[in-house]
Amino acid sequence: MIQDFQPNVIVHCAAERRPDVVQNQTESATNLNVAASGTIAKESAGIFLIYISTDYVFDGCNPPYKEHDTPNPLNLYGKTKLEGEREVLRHNPGAVILRVPVLYGDVEKTAESAVTVLLDNVQDSSVPSTIDHCQQRFPTYVKDVARVCRLLSEKRFQDPSLRGIFHFSGKEQMTKYEIACAIADAFNLPSDHLRPLTEVPTDSGALRPQNAQLDCSRLEGLGIRHHTPFKIAITESLWPFLHDKRWRQTVFH
Repeated sequence: MIQDFQPNVIVHCAAERRPDVVQNQTESATNLNVAASGTIAKESAGIFLIYISTDYVFDGCNPPYKEHDTPNPLNLYGKTKLEGEREVLRHNPGAVILRVPVLYGDVEKTAESAVTVLLDNVQDSSVPSTIDHCQQRFPTYVKDVARVCRLLSEKRFQDPSLRGIFHFSGKEQMTKYEIACAIADAFNLPSDHLRPLTEVPTDSGALRPQNAQLDCSRLEGLGIRHHTPFKIAITESLWPFLHDKRWRQTVFH
């Protein structure tokens, strides 16, 4: 299909991105995150390929991380994405690896993102909800990522030497608990039923890095630095899922 269509740019987004699922479904996740990435890279030789990777290639012990810092993934998801990076660059040396942290944006259901799913905790105020307040996150808006991909593509056509690893990240640092509180604030919903969990449970599944903040200075050196404020982006993404229909009817009117 790639050879028939001959695109100018391919953005490879497909992945099994849920660490616990990768841990439990190792073979299928490895096929998607590693083998499929290598195949796409082979088939796209001579085409500008952008491979979306993750901050989970780092262990979170010494942030912020630059592109040349040594990866040390804590879980199998991070390991498969790192192997995917290597496969892409091995078969398509002119590709770009774009590492990003936890993503959110327009969804068909809130469970599609570890960020948007927190609206469920916020809206169900009938019982207390305990949410992680340990791991530091940098929620990143997918429309901003799309803009970065477009700008990188434009710059690549101006400068064919542009290649290798880049980092892009939202600027607002929050735990999941703080994200949930920010969602509540964006929609003027109660948050006193939300409880911060300040210790990592022993049965919390695949290990996650404590703080895998990405240093984005290489990308910023190209003049690419646009970030939509979280409150604006999360409102755009989640207003269709509000239980309060009166609020929904007033949005954007």
